[in-house]
Amino acid sequence: MEITPEITDRLSKLQEKFAAMGQDINAYLDGLLYADYLTYWDYIHLDTLLSLQTPKTPFPDEEIFIMYHQITELYFKLTLHECRQISGHATLTSGFFVERLKRINAYFTALVSSFDIMVDGMDKSQFLKFRMSLLPASGFQSGQYRMIEIYAADLIRLVDKSKREELTASTVEEQFEYLYWKFGASELSTGKQTLTLQQFIAKYAAGFLQLANDCVQTNFAALYRKLVREGQDVTEVENELRKLDLFVNVEWPLSHYKSAVRYLEKDPVDIAATGGTNWQKYLPPRFQKRIFFPFLWTEEQLEEWGKTWVMNILKSYKI
Repeated sequence: MEITPEITDRLSKLQEKFAAMGQDINAYLDGLLYADYLTYWDYIHLDTLLSLQTPKTPFPDEEIFIMYHQITELYFKLTLHECRQISGHATLTSGFFVERLKRINAYFTALVSSFDIMVDGMDKSQFLKFRMSLLPASGFQSGQYRMIEIYAADLIRLVDKSKREELTASTVEEQFEYLYWKFGASELSTGKQTLTLQQFIAKYAAGFLQLANDCVQTNFAALYRKLVREGQDVTEVENELRKLDLFVNVEWPLSHYKSAVRYLEKDPVDIAATGGTNWQKYLPPRFQKRIFFPFLWTEEQLEEWGKTWVMNILKSYKI
């Protein structure tokens, strides 16, 4: 085979690259010579991926439940990949911000639109049986989801609404003690922290607090204000931030609410979620009034936050 000028040029550049690192290019060429061809299944570790579904019961639909939550966590990982790029960008522009926000919103579009798998895609009788083997594990314990929230908003926006005004000028550490989700995993009968919440705090609290401190000036709300101060055009940024706000704080919680109503609401007694959480008050956006970017919404929109969605869901899925 003819050694073309293009091949010679690339070899020369490779030699310069490896020489700069004190490496011998011949050793790397030998590695290429002896290495096997890459396959699709090896590249994405397909066999390993498909082996990660290990149901705890013999009910077939438990496998659907496991796989859907694994897919969800992969989408959350993709979202965090974009969050880190935005937060860590040395010279952030509106264009870069918008491009990455669009990716995040595309991930949440897929997440929300696919949740019917959980709402209608499992046999109810099977679910109500196999769910008891999952105690005290709960989707509440998704650490990646909490990290997305921290990247998105000023931490005060994640504080329980009963404490929000009081803690506005407080430190990150003080605000962290009253994050809304700590009130969402209380026992229905006593109001005490569930084992689900205790496990979650033990595993993630230190990392969450560190991230919250790191993001004081680099969360999405703070970065938006920075772009405004710099005089950049933020019209598209505002559009994408509003979409993100609705996805994370209305559409996604209500997707879970639909599932909870479908599977856990039972007249006259509501069945507790696997973590013992008071999901009837924890999930509906109109109760939490959790809004990342209140400065992008009108007073009327803030007042009616999530109300229409909840009422429609109740009408559609009432058992």
